[in-house]
Amino acid sequence: MVIDMQRDVMATCPAAEPVLATVNALITRARRNGTPIVFVRHHDDDLVAGTDSWQLDPRLDHDVRDVIVDKTYRDGFANTELDDVLHRLGIHQLVITGAHSDFCVQTTALSALAHGYDITLVADGHAAEATLIAGVELAAATVTDFVNARMSTLRYPGRTVDVLPAADVNL
Repeated sequence: MVIDMQRDVMATCPAAEPVLATVNALITRARRNGTPIVFVRHHDDDLVAGTDSWQLDPRLDHDVRDVIVDKTYRDGFANTELDDVLHRLGIHQLVITGAHSDFCVQTTALSALAHGYDITLVADGHAAEATLIAGVELAAATVTDFVNARMSTLRYPGRTVDVLPAADVNL
């Protein structure tokens, strides 16, 4: 699953290039293994559907055969067809990548657990932007590290949660 790796979203992520390379390598492995790839794409008043800024990042390896689910909330499952698509594809385990780490990636990962999916968050496969919390600016890398640390300690009844580097992800 590739979440919100859209042109304007990736433009705000300092680690866009290495994360795109990591995600593209995972996509190549997934295609080679016959693993379905699902892109989740956000739109709202700031990211208007149909505009250039809303399009998937052109550096991202995507194909017309890949599934794209559009969303309007941080949660990729909220008011979307994502759960139905995943069921139709027979998917029970999600490998999660994307942007922004602390918003749509984390929210969708948590929702996936509540929807009955096991998850693997790709530790080096999601990107953030710098953010201001309580008047303190956190670097993008700190935000991503924080999300990885929190998700790695997460437990959910009957579900598996892994946070792994891309090299250790089984597809």
